[in-house]
Amino acid sequence: MRPARRRARREAAAMSAPQHRRTALERVEKFLSETYFTDCNLRGRLFGASCPAASVSCFQSRRRLPYAEAVGQQFRPARVGDAFGPTWETCWFKVELSIPQAWAGQEVHFVWESDGEGMVWRDAQPVQGLTREGEKTSYILTSSLKETEPHSLTLYVELACNGLFGAGKGSMIAPPDPDKRFTLSKAELAIFNRDVYELLVDLEILLDMAQLLGEENQRSFQALYAANQMVNLCDVTDPSTFPAARRLAAAIFSQKNGESQHTIHAMGHCHIDTAWLWPYEETIRKCARSWVTVVRLMECNPELTFVCSQAQQFEWVRCWYPGLYTQIQDYVAKGRFVPVGGTWVEMDGNLPSGESMVRQFLQGQRFFQQQFGRICSEFWLPDTFGYSAQLPQLMRGSGIRRFLTQKLCWNLVNTFPHHTFFWEGIDGSRVLAHFPPGDSYGMHGRVEEMLKTVKNNKDKGRVNHSAFLFGFGDGGGGPTQKMLDRMKRMSDTDGLPRVQISTPDRLFSALERESSQLCTWVGELFLELHNGTYTTQAQIKKGNRECERILHDVEVLSTLALARGGKFQYPASELQRLWRLLLLNQFHDVLPGSCIQLVVEDALRYYTEIRRAGALLQEEAVQSLCGELLQPKSESAESTLVLNTLPWDRTEVISRPGPTGAETLALVTAPSMGYSVAREPLLPPQPVSVMKQEDGSVAMENGVIAVCLDTMGRLTSLRLAHSERESVPDGCCANQFALFDDIPLYWDAWDVMDYHLETRKPVTTLLKPLEVTLAGGLRGSASFSLRIGERSTLTQEIILDAACPYIRFLTQVEWKEAHKFLKVEFPVQVRSTNATYEIQFGHLQRPTHWNTSWDWARFEVWAHKWLDLSEHGFGVALLNDSKYGASAHRNILSLSLLRAPKSPDAMADIAHHQFTYAVMPHRGSFQDAGVIQCAYNLNFPLHTVPASSAQCPAWSAFSVSSPAVVLEAVKQAEDRPEAVVVRLYEAHGSTVRTWLQTSLPVKEAMLCDFLERPDARSCLPLEQQGMRLSFTPFQVLSVLLVLRQ
Repeated sequence: MRPARRRARREAAAMSAPQHRRTALERVEKFLSETYFTDCNLRGRLFGASCPAASVSCFQSRRRLPYAEAVGQQFRPARVGDAFGPTWETCWFKVELSIPQAWAGQEVHFVWESDGEGMVWRDAQPVQGLTREGEKTSYILTSSLKETEPHSLTLYVELACNGLFGAGKGSMIAPPDPDKRFTLSKAELAIFNRDVYELLVDLEILLDMAQLLGEENQRSFQALYAANQMVNLCDVTDPSTFPAARRLAAAIFSQKNGESQHTIHAMGHCHIDTAWLWPYEETIRKCARSWVTVVRLMECNPELTFVCSQAQQFEWVRCWYPGLYTQIQDYVAKGRFVPVGGTWVEMDGNLPSGESMVRQFLQGQRFFQQQFGRICSEFWLPDTFGYSAQLPQLMRGSGIRRFLTQKLCWNLVNTFPHHTFFWEGIDGSRVLAHFPPGDSYGMHGRVEEMLKTVKNNKDKGRVNHSAFLFGFGDGGGGPTQKMLDRMKRMSDTDGLPRVQISTPDRLFSALERESSQLCTWVGELFLELHNGTYTTQAQIKKGNRECERILHDVEVLSTLALARGGKFQYPASELQRLWRLLLLNQFHDVLPGSCIQLVVEDALRYYTEIRRAGALLQEEAVQSLCGELLQPKSESAESTLVLNTLPWDRTEVISRPGPTGAETLALVTAPSMGYSVAREPLLPPQPVSVMKQEDGSVAMENGVIAVCLDTMGRLTSLRLAHSERESVPDGCCANQFALFDDIPLYWDAWDVMDYHLETRKPVTTLLKPLEVTLAGGLRGSASFSLRIGERSTLTQEIILDAACPYIRFLTQVEWKEAHKFLKVEFPVQVRSTNATYEIQFGHLQRPTHWNTSWDWARFEVWAHKWLDLSEHGFGVALLNDSKYGASAHRNILSLSLLRAPKSPDAMADIAHHQFTYAVMPHRGSFQDAGVIQCAYNLNFPLHTVPASSAQCPAWSAFSVSSPAVVLEAVKQAEDRPEAVVVRLYEAHGSTVRTWLQTSLPVKEAMLCDFLERPDARSCLPLEQQGMRLSFTPFQVLSVLLVLRQ
């Protein structure tokens, strides 16, 4: 450009500011537009000359192959414009590149655009993720091409035939389209004009400030005028005009904030769902694609920090991408790649048992300690569907006092009142909680997001710091260079919050310094959305509960076998493998059931493996523990060995092979966490009586409870024996099945809406009326069948055992519905404004009324093994062996049984289902009546093994003197094979002292935390009665017992 023209542009730019705000704004917008005027605007100059790849060839595979195997395959020619697939297949591309000599001194990019997720491999190493949805479509070959650099090179691109969010047919959460094709739309070399890029980012920030700060704000006009002047100065064909324009932007950005301005702590982040709309195997590659891109960014941006959770994902990358993992370890050591969370996966926050949650922290924190030399200080769970009130105690016991999430901003009804606060659990443990006020974990570094973070903060005046997590997430992707460059310009610019690249520790340290004015939230963090996830994919829920029981029992029996001496080897590595499979399936889109069919199949396969391997481990432990008592296979059994893995004595009816081989019933007693040999069966205090009436109804009684059933299996009467106190209100029937329409607003597998309650239809179509199936004695039962909806059937056997305080409902359903919700209801003659629900290591109360929006938003809640409605002196409990969704409105207890969503799995729950629930009326409180113990008994059946006729006294390994304390887990210590860890919790909500008795050869006992780190100040004296332990309400204690060799 001639000097005269440049001078004319400068003079024009110096003229009066634009008169019309709207036209000036739109003028700048069009100058940056990717759509309009790209032939003459700045955006159209981002890339200069280009040339196609010298050659592109590919091969396709159904398997996800490692690099070494892939590059040895036969490649065929491919062209830009070709489509590849179908869904879930992998295409490997060999790309030959030749950079023109004339491009010397230029920044050269390899540009690749396709519908799938790509990974660039160079010199046998992954170097860059390429995903159009994640705004990563180029790989920098050189920032300034030198003559000495190679001008010809070969890259490989591994292309997954799925997008960042899977391959939903028609919408993101629709079931995957199995026949989707993925087009390669660009594969070329191009010159990247870095000066154009920098100017574009400058103008974008100024335009956003002008638009978003508002017409009442002077900075808005300053930014607009500066941007307008920059457009005047720029001749897009003459890069020499760019520096003057950039100086105008720099003048705006360099005007500093006042000291009181809010500080935003920005951290790179990449939330990767461990499985969701894609299978587990694809997540391994998503981690690699995302994290290798972060490593490239760190090489160019020494200030960048990146936070990363989920030990399972680190372990996958360690195994599959060792070179990348070594680079990550280096950046972890430098404090830039920051492991957070402390758990094996970002698990569901509601449904895993208390012990499972402990193992999430134990496995996660131990992994981080072993791999990186440190445990995590922050619990990181940004995307889970609610948070149990026991989590603060579990965090504190795992070395964590800080918590970050953002999911409660999804509440459908009530706005959560805080972003920074103390969260107090049911035992009184407190942690510092922070929700990023921008209400996202996937920010892009835009002005709009910064302003929202400040404006939205509900704790203004209490704290002046907040988190800002930037990077594409859910399906991976992570931060981009543009996000970083935006924030560099906003580091300290008047009119915007102060933005600094930070770490979780720096953020929480700042919040802790300001915490004196913070409020406290007590109890659960209930998400007012996604409450269908307590019920969806019932087979996954059942697999989780069963496998939690299996691993509990294997650990108890293996520990007892170990402590009894002999040659038994505790199966530590195999148990770790099985626990990690179970913990993996507790990821927050798997256990809740909000995943595609491929993931469901994987999850069920893992449960099958835990069942298979668990059965073998249990058999080996029992063989070692009781070998001399077991019946040789060739002989007929005269007795039965009964093993009890629960910490109280039990007397129950069992089924065992009789002399002819047919199953017979026997009433047996087993001691606390031990075994006995049953020879002559016990006689019940009162046998079960079963009487069929003339009208087809059936009455059953066992001396503890009495029940009357109509021909449809409904309870018309439920009483405690020898009492006139009726549980079922006049004119009502309990065990009433009801079917509801279940059509949510969008999130099909996730949500059940409040309006579903308006569509209730009682199930009344009888296929087979009630018939007596066992006439009494040790067990009475009656069965019936119903038609449910248009295509489904339900068969139920109602069972009453001798001496049992509850009646069981063994239920089988052939479920073939669509968008229906099946529940079973128990109206009870009890009045209380609160119902009680079991949670991890305790229980909590929720209202039975809908007085406020906070009350009615909990129309569908979650519970573990039981819920109870009690008034003074009397109550009714509902127990279950595999269900989690529940509700108690007024006097109706309801258990959610089955849903039938169609997205993202079109076949969700269409299957045969078997489950058991039970109803238990009781005198007094549920605590005194033993509801907690009965729910455990229902979930942990006695183990029976044919035994020889050898004499053997009953043997108990552990017992606890107080019924308020539950001994939950017994296992070998992680790092001390000569030691055992036992975990106990206070279950009644009381302050109590108890004795822990054991017959194991203990030489030393001390308290430890959930990571099994002993507390040297808490050595427990070994006394005649055992070890004395003190509990406050819902406190969990872990005790390390060192055994004599």
